[in-house]
Amino acid sequence: MSEQPYEQSDLYKLRHTAAHILAQAVLELYPQAKLGIGPPIADGFYYDFDLGVDANGRSQTFHPDDLPKLEKRMRQIIAEKHSLVYEEVSLDEVRRRLADQSYKLELINELAEKGEKISLYQHDSFVDLCRGPHVAHTGKIPADGLKLMTVAGAYWRGDEKRPQLQRIYGTAWPSKKELKAHLAMLEEAKKRDHRVLGRELEIFILDEDVGPGLPLWLPNGNILREEMEKLAHEMEDKANYLRVSTPHIAKEALYLQSGHLPYYADDMYPPMDSEGSRYYLKPMNCPFHHKIFASKPRSYRDLPLRLSEYGMVYRYEQSGTLMGLLRVRAAQQNDAHIYCSEAQLEEEFMAVIDLYRHYFSLFGIEKYVMRLSKHSKEKLGVKYVDNEPMWLKAERIVREVMLKHDVPFVEAEDEAAFYGPKIDVQIWSAIGREFSLATNQLDFGVPPRFDLTFTNPQGELETPWCIHRAPLGAHERFIGFLIEHYAGNFPIWLAPEQVRVIPITDEQNEYAGQIVDQLKASGVRAQAMLESDRMQAKIRQAQEMKVPYMLIVGEREAEAGTVSLRKRDGSRQNGLSLAALAALVQEKIASRAADL
Repeated sequence: MSEQPYEQSDLYKLRHTAAHILAQAVLELYPQAKLGIGPPIADGFYYDFDLGVDANGRSQTFHPDDLPKLEKRMRQIIAEKHSLVYEEVSLDEVRRRLADQSYKLELINELAEKGEKISLYQHDSFVDLCRGPHVAHTGKIPADGLKLMTVAGAYWRGDEKRPQLQRIYGTAWPSKKELKAHLAMLEEAKKRDHRVLGRELEIFILDEDVGPGLPLWLPNGNILREEMEKLAHEMEDKANYLRVSTPHIAKEALYLQSGHLPYYADDMYPPMDSEGSRYYLKPMNCPFHHKIFASKPRSYRDLPLRLSEYGMVYRYEQSGTLMGLLRVRAAQQNDAHIYCSEAQLEEEFMAVIDLYRHYFSLFGIEKYVMRLSKHSKEKLGVKYVDNEPMWLKAERIVREVMLKHDVPFVEAEDEAAFYGPKIDVQIWSAIGREFSLATNQLDFGVPPRFDLTFTNPQGELETPWCIHRAPLGAHERFIGFLIEHYAGNFPIWLAPEQVRVIPITDEQNEYAGQIVDQLKASGVRAQAMLESDRMQAKIRQAQEMKVPYMLIVGEREAEAGTVSLRKRDGSRQNGLSLAALAALVQEKIASRAADL
């Protein structure tokens, strides 16, 4: 089952063309500018520029009033309906025509080294190194569906050791209505930004003295982590997973054996030398689990063997890609590896897919896409294990399982893991923001490297298949997603603080403390506000922290042994007995209910 990829869609062509029009407008305003790259992205496009230096040798940047000027000029170019003309050219010709564009020349030289064809697209006076696709002419872009958004810094090729360029972000839509809806969504996204809410709700902080991409979890954040791990443990216990723990570092030899080195070296922290050996912080758990499997003889009666771990992994993400919890350098991976025979593959693979769908239902994730990520035959032995027959077999197995069980999916070339195909999962939050969440990988390449075997029913040694799965991905990224998905209004089972008791006067402080003690004894996270602030101020503080249940207790409630329940959504229930309250909260927590 497949659908048209974004890269082949009319929207992609529209945005790609808008990026070229932006570059033309910039060159007219800053003729000395050097062009970087200008691709479409998920919700718009960008283009990178080097504006050079001024008379004093300072790097030039765009001015605040440049975006309106550029937008105006772009609309004029759109109205002129210039055709987009494709042309394949020789190496000498493209170097001549783009002789003053140093960044383009670097890209041209790389294409030449790879022996790839070189093509240009031209409209009006603007010509760019490009393979397309584009719309037929600039008039195909709705002028009222276009908007330039922001200017940001971006290192050339994402390398912080290379020059920093000026990046202009824009967005383009087929209509003014769709643009307006997108801008409204962006405004809502600002309110839900997990980086802002994470600090306001005291979930996590980032500190430069600790290091970029290395979050510090505050008590409220740690509760979220523990609840996520508790949920995963419960689900894995039902599925007969066995939990293991492995070290944070290992010798270089382990990653050479697994095949991650040298291919993954750029994503790993530099090695540490100790006693004549090189050690790396672990970027993944799988080599350790393979060693555990290999630690004793295995029989077909032991399979499937499901090993899970909540292990910290460390990846040296480029600084320009770091973003709050969504892209970090230290993450707790919801990881597991399933070792099984080929006959067990379908059941085990589908059990993982079903686990994904259970989580989607639990968290109210209504939009998601599962993508079958495949290999590239041209990159065998370079990016992928050099075994074309096994690649085709593994991809066929995954495809047939998904089709047999009516699981919608799309296919993508050249996106597989180096050792096998995988199902990658993209999800969308309540406001439509896209996240990469989970992966379900079928590994035929690495078990032989570790000499993993089991004795089959015929008494012969056989190599197991390995399924790598992480249905909740990294806790950091998933919690970042949940903060934005819920806008901080977590369901009561997940909320760091589930109940806050608010006495009307100091005279009810003792009763408030008794309520908290009873709730804590029944497993509810609760606290009392015993400060001398006015009741309305206490309620406002609880609302700002998005506490699901607020219990207002005054003289009448203290005498009757009741509470007045005020929920986060504004609904109320007066005269509620403590037993009834405890039963209500416990039921919501036990069922992991989405509603209050």
